[in-house]
Amino acid sequence: MIYIFYGILVLNILWFGAACWYFSIKSRSAAKILVPREERTNTIFPQLAWSLKFLGGMNGAFAIASLALLVLQGVFSTPQQRGVLLLIFAIAHTSQFIFNLPIALKEGTAQKPLWNVLRGPMMFIFITDGTLAFLNGIYSIFLLLV
Repeated sequence: MIYIFYGILVLNILWFGAACWYFSIKSRSAAKILVPREERTNTIFPQLAWSLKFLGGMNGAFAIASLALLVLQGVFSTPQQRGVLLLIFAIAHTSQFIFNLPIALKEGTAQKPLWNVLRGPMMFIFITDGTLAFLNGIYSIFLLLV
């Protein structure tokens, strides 16, 4: 069972780390998945791109916290401590999933969504965050009940 825990942490590190890089370093590319091509000449586009950097910072912090949980086993020695941190990671993933859910539902109808969630890079982000929310949440419950 410990290998499942390690696997979840490695996935967290990779996912949160990639989000840190994408939203911090490649924030202009990240903004392009949210803004239609014809709107990118709008003067607010650079502001949106720059403001996405804060998402990179938050994801970076979650990547470092996941790494700390992986390598500092003595600091987080009880299953309950590990479970609480996995629950926090589950909430982080859930927040990134759940706020895209209404947009995805709108996209599934004839209504024009704010951005496309059900295709392209956002679909991958949507599915991955949902999957990692589930994995972190289920394993956190397991650890909290041990």
